[in-house]
Amino acid sequence: MTACPDTMTAVIAREPGGPDVLECVHRALPHPREGEVLIRVAAAGVNRPDVMQRTGAPVPPGTIDVLGLEAAGTVVALGDGVSGIALGDSVMALLNGGGYAEYCTAVATHCLPVPEGLGLEAAAGVPEAAFTVWHNLFELGRLQRGDTVLIHSAASGVGTFALQCAQAAGARVIATAGGASKIAALEALGVWRAVDRYTQDFVEVVAECTGGRGVDVVLDTVGGAYVPRNLAALAPGGRHVSLSFMQGQTVEVDLLVLMRKGLSMTSSTLRPKSREEKARLAAAIRQRLLPWLASGQVRPLIHAVLPLQQAADAHRLLEANLNIGKVLLAVGTA
Repeated sequence: MTACPDTMTAVIAREPGGPDVLECVHRALPHPREGEVLIRVAAAGVNRPDVMQRTGAPVPPGTIDVLGLEAAGTVVALGDGVSGIALGDSVMALLNGGGYAEYCTAVATHCLPVPEGLGLEAAAGVPEAAFTVWHNLFELGRLQRGDTVLIHSAASGVGTFALQCAQAAGARVIATAGGASKIAALEALGVWRAVDRYTQDFVEVVAECTGGRGVDVVLDTVGGAYVPRNLAALAPGGRHVSLSFMQGQTVEVDLLVLMRKGLSMTSSTLRPKSREEKARLAAAIRQRLLPWLASGQVRPLIHAVLPLQQAADAHRLLEANLNIGKVLLAVGTA
C-alpha cells in the first residue's frame, strides 16, 4: 500500500430522514479484501438510490452505511488476487456503497479504466449510468442501429448518457423532459425530437414523428400512468424497459395490447445483482461503451460539482429534479 492516512472523512445518514440527516464522520481507512482495490477518491456520483438509502429504504444485505454507488480516483492498494489493475491507475468504479468518502474499496472487476481525455472528476459520473444503460437499453431492450427509442426523464444523468449511447449506436432518439431549459439541453445533444412533458403529449408526438408506426424501444423511469401510454407509443414487436417508477410501481396493463402488437415488457435493478453479473457487465462495457467515451461520442453531462461536505445540498438538488445531467461530489485530488 502507498502511504495513506489511518482515518478518512466519509458521509453517512445518522438516521432515516431528509437531506439534513447527512453528516461527515471520521472512519478508519478501509482495506481491500481479496479481489478488491483501494481507491483514493477524486469524486463520487450522486444517485437516486443514495437518496432512497438515506430515507431508510431497504438495501441489499451487507451494505455499509457510507453512501455512494460510484466513484472515480486513483488505485492506491491492491488486495490479493487482483490482476489487470496496477497501483496508480485511474479508474471509475461501480460500488455497493462507500463512494462518499476520501477512500473506498471496489471489486477490481467492477472497475473501468478512465479513457484518455476524460477527467477523473467527470469520470465519477459514468459507472452507474454505463452499467444501467448497457444492460437495460442494449441487452434487455435490444436496441439496434436504425431503431427509434423513446427515453423518458432524458435530462437526468442516466437519461443524458442513454440518449448519447443510443445515438452512437445509430438509433433515433425521442426524448422527454419538463421545461424549456431541459428541452434546450436535449436539443443541444442532438436528439431527433425533444418533448416537453408539461405542454405536449408524447404519444401524439411519437405518432407524428414515426408516421403512426411507433418506437421500437421505450426506456421508462416514470411508471404509473405512463406505462399504458408507453405501450400505445410502441411499434409492433416493441420492447418496454422499466428503470424506475417515480409515479407509481403498480400499474394496470391491457394484455390484449401486448398480444396484438407482440410487445415485451422487461426491467431490472442494478444494485442487488451478483458480483459475477456485474463483472460480466463491466467486461461488455469495456468492449462496447468505452470506445464511445474515448472517441468523445459519449460524455457524462455534469450539472453540478459540490464539495463532499455539501452532500445534503446535492441530495436536495436531485430531489428537486432541477439537474440536467449528473450531480457529483468532489472529494479530493487523486
